[in-house]
Amino acid sequence: MRYVTVYTENATHDLAGLPKKIARRIVDKIDFFRTQSEPLHFAKKLTNFTPGQFRFRIGDYRAIFDVDNKGVIHILMILRIKHRKDIYNL
Repeated sequence: MRYVTVYTENATHDLAGLPKKIARRIVDKIDFFRTQSEPLHFAKKLTNFTPGQFRFRIGDYRAIFDVDNKGVIHILMILRIKHRKDIYNL
């Protein structure tokens, strides 16, 4: 099963503010997670965290996301991408 990845405007802005090498690594890793049969296996469920339900750890960065199930289409909605010291202070 494949997931479709959608980046919000905030996530796109977060990526644009990162050095190109780091941004490329993050996008590549999210693409890797997306193509796995069970991408949530690589994620951590967040509790009592308003911006999103899950997070991927990518080195020192975190990608906060929600999962939307619409019939047979699964969507990973990437909400924010920040350094680990900043992400939980949103």
